[in-house]
Amino acid sequence: MPSLTKKIQIRTTRNKTRKTGAWLRAVTVPVAAAALALALTGCTRLETTAPSTARAHPTVQARYGSVDCRRAKCIALTFDAGPSENSARLLDILKEKQVPATFFLLGKRHIEKYPELVRRMAAEGHEVASHTWDHRILTEIEPDEIRAELERPNKEIERLTGHRPTLMRPPQGRTDDTVHRICRELGMSEVLWSVTAKDYTTNDSDLIRKRVLAQSSRDGIILLHDIYPGTVPAVPGIIDALKARGYVFVTVPQLLAPGEAEPGKVYRP
Repeated sequence: MPSLTKKIQIRTTRNKTRKTGAWLRAVTVPVAAAALALALTGCTRLETTAPSTARAHPTVQARYGSVDCRRAKCIALTFDAGPSENSARLLDILKEKQVPATFFLLGKRHIEKYPELVRRMAAEGHEVASHTWDHRILTEIEPDEIRAELERPNKEIERLTGHRPTLMRPPQGRTDDTVHRICRELGMSEVLWSVTAKDYTTNDSDLIRKRVLAQSSRDGIILLHDIYPGTVPAVPGIIDALKARGYVFVTVPQLLAPGEAEPGKVYRP
């Protein structure tokens, strides 16, 4: 999908005419701080919460398996914009490697086309989350349209898996105060990333693997897309190399445990 080539653009003010406003651009690199504050005149700041901060303030008893990311060198593998014709092979790889992942799924042409893969993702222990229904840029549409983009995939995922998503990833990573508010009302948290292979720009699996390995660090959240032909073949090498470096793969909720993602908040390493 061509719009994914853009850097994260975060608009924190809205104008009814859509003709004015201030924009922020944040390069997607790992940050050590618990909150990243970027501000321009007239804009409020976007605050993101790091996994380590979430873990330091537990809200529930640990319930995401035996991995304790307060001690283990954890990293989360996430996939956007599926399911696709490549997802079955990806699930086979993850099962063979015993690696859980987090899938941020699209509704139109994806969930509705591959419902059996959505069920399989949930049944095999992966976290099933939302990437909206039709990949509309949430900062460019009205609040009722934002709500529809988020509610429709939630209903379909719940119908297929029995569990309503609590995590979402905004298309292109673009978000603002209105998106935060609606997510809070819907009981959802936003999840960004710290590692991107830009696999939408290349089908070179070796290059995708090298890009991921060059950016990975503890508590990282890796962004990949199983809709592109070069991505899934890169996954075994990524997993093997990171395991050799001592990393433990977890889902995003496991990365935050014993804390828990809070609705309306944005999470990024």
